[in-house]
Amino acid sequence: MKFLYAALYLLTIPRFSFADDRLSANQTLADGDLLISQSQIFELGFFSPGSSTSRFLGIWYKATPDIVVWVANRENPITGLNGVLTLSETGNLIITSAQGPTIWSSNSSTTASGPVLQLLNSGNLVVGQNSSYIWQSFDHPGDTRLPGMTLMQNIGDGDGKYLTSWKSGDDPSMGELSYRIQNQGLSQTIIAKGKEILNRVVFWNGNFVGYPTSQDPAWRVEVETNKGRLVSVRQPYYDSVHARLTMNYSGFLQRYVMNEEKDGWILMIALPHDLCDGYDVCGSNGICKIYKNPVCECLRGFHPASESEWSVFEWRGGCTRNLSLDCQREEGFLEVKGIKFPDSLNFRLNTNMTNDECRDECLNNCNCTAYADPFFSNGSSCMMWFGDLIDMREYTTESGPAPSIHIRVPISELDNKGKGLSRKTIIVIATVSTLAMLILGVAVWGVFMRIRRKRRGYIKRLDSKMAAEELELPLFDLATIEAATDSFSEQNLIGQGGFGPVYKGNLSVGEVIAVKRMSKISGQGHEEFKTEINLIAKLQHRNLVRILGCCVEGEEKMLIYEYMINRSLDHFIFDQRRRALLNWSKRFEIIMGIARGLLYLHHDSRLNVIHRDLKTSNILLDENLNAKISDFGLARMFEGDQTISTTTRVVGTYGYMAPEYAFDGKFSIKSDIYSLGVMILEIVSGQKNRGFKHPSCYKNLLEQAWHFCKEGRELEMMDPCYKNSYVESQVKRCVQVGSLCIQNVAEERPMMPAVVLMLSTEDAVLPQPRKPGFFLHGDSSFSQSNASGSTGGAVTITDIEAR
Repeated sequence: MKFLYAALYLLTIPRFSFADDRLSANQTLADGDLLISQSQIFELGFFSPGSSTSRFLGIWYKATPDIVVWVANRENPITGLNGVLTLSETGNLIITSAQGPTIWSSNSSTTASGPVLQLLNSGNLVVGQNSSYIWQSFDHPGDTRLPGMTLMQNIGDGDGKYLTSWKSGDDPSMGELSYRIQNQGLSQTIIAKGKEILNRVVFWNGNFVGYPTSQDPAWRVEVETNKGRLVSVRQPYYDSVHARLTMNYSGFLQRYVMNEEKDGWILMIALPHDLCDGYDVCGSNGICKIYKNPVCECLRGFHPASESEWSVFEWRGGCTRNLSLDCQREEGFLEVKGIKFPDSLNFRLNTNMTNDECRDECLNNCNCTAYADPFFSNGSSCMMWFGDLIDMREYTTESGPAPSIHIRVPISELDNKGKGLSRKTIIVIATVSTLAMLILGVAVWGVFMRIRRKRRGYIKRLDSKMAAEELELPLFDLATIEAATDSFSEQNLIGQGGFGPVYKGNLSVGEVIAVKRMSKISGQGHEEFKTEINLIAKLQHRNLVRILGCCVEGEEKMLIYEYMINRSLDHFIFDQRRRALLNWSKRFEIIMGIARGLLYLHHDSRLNVIHRDLKTSNILLDENLNAKISDFGLARMFEGDQTISTTTRVVGTYGYMAPEYAFDGKFSIKSDIYSLGVMILEIVSGQKNRGFKHPSCYKNLLEQAWHFCKEGRELEMMDPCYKNSYVESQVKRCVQVGSLCIQNVAEERPMMPAVVLMLSTEDAVLPQPRKPGFFLHGDSSFSQSNASGSTGGAVTITDIEAR
């Protein structure tokens, strides 16, 4: 009888149709039913996140149901498949467990007559009455901001609407991480963990400084201000743009835009983007410069508070002044351009003060350490900082002029352009400089004429040789490159490798370039330089880095490339923070990009090219994280039917060299395929082959992959940071193909056409890989006994680091 009464009761409950987009008073939505927006973009229903068995009411994208954008009962999960959503007669939303007590309620303060629940095309769940809303989900943000949703901070009480992360991928309850507006000093948006700031994202000075600006609807934002303070931020809703901003539980603020097919997402921005995005990375009075190594340095006039800590890259102790400030001593201001303003911990803001007045006011206050015009208002606003300067980084912005700040220092720390130098000092410096220049000029003239004659002869010989080899590559003059790199300043140094230093440069036409300058002590000389420009100038492929030209003057040899803003692949997959920026979709695209580039080198170009130094640090990433193979200084061309060659000078990098090349000096296209296999496994796992450690005592990453393939455990190779975005078949296929590429016997490794086909074909049946190279009976390292069969000449293995 109980079951009969229960059945009769259920028949009396108004059930909801799957195809409808609204719910009327006293109607219910049971677990298994869906409320769908009119455009069928969003769905509302009960779900279980990840591996959890608890049930939650949430909104997700119909095309990508794993992307949940809002959860109602975050803190009150339902046990079992018995959740019910009811719209009451007064307009309250109520979640119950079958006929049990209320689990969650919208607690609307406004009552309604004849309310209707509707899921809008924007993803906003609303309770409406006569075309007005008495409650909407957009007023209760979760971890995701959708177009049309407003984030805000109430100036008076500090309360507001902000994003809060999930606790984990299996638990949507409120985590510790948040993304919010902060109005302390200059308005800014921050990522915080509880009360601790992790990242100051952008600051507001009438515009968002540090945020891309564009007329593209995907980037447009609307703001509301109150007395110069930022009250709210809102991205307008456009039905043609599907975007989302998510505060991820792993600590990243991620902005996605749906691709044209509406079945996947493109990661546009992820913050923190690099090490310098972290809060107070370099400590007080330190500045973070992401393209320097190390990234932290003290402001001019300061030195590390602890040299021993800075020597081991522990920068949090910050910097202290060389000379303490003293109002009795003559002092001035050092202008630092292109800097992220220090945090507003102890400040004074005046929006009606000229630049000169601001400077004088700061100079007359013994506790004032810096000043700036925060609103770029041509000297009509003034902000002064007191005490230590916290959280600064080298910084530029495309949305307007780069911020500049004036740091207070003793007059002795200023150069002859600093304000406050005495007239006497200037006269002495000018007199000495003039005499020195006259003496030096006479001496230099004779040397210059001698060098000029030698240089003309050298360039003539070199140009004749290159012309004979039909080199088709633009030549840059030294003056142009010096101007572009600010005379090879340390501020423009972005890397260092076996060839020499690499600098960022800006040509007068606005093009950004990377300049690789051969060091005089470089292990690579004229032959490698000539090889690279001869090869890469004749190779054109979207997955090869593009060379723009070269510079040869006197002893200077330089290669000029297109600038890759995201640097190299190893900076992402082996970094604990940046690795999460590469979800599975992006990693798979990078693998395919490398494979297509290598296919072109081996088979489709007019030259048959063997790279010989493929590794993650030689895979550069452009602004869209597309892979481009770089560094062809060690490459070789094969002609005709030639398939293999031997050398007595083995060069490359441990962990990526094929065994026949490392031990016997034999290289072929199969050597590159071996290196490709190592990279595929490193990209999948996020672990380096060299220095690999595993509790199960696998000797290296290659051995682990081989065992996992044999045992059908390929998914255990995954880097955990993309566990919520992976495609199972693709991950398995990549591990299997990578294992086939690293087989010990070169002839058993697949050719590149087969590699690309296996990677891109969903239902490809792959052979079982054999033992990998360097799986050496209990020893994964090189040994003399393994080299006993090598060629008679001396074999040298050179470990060349990233360039």
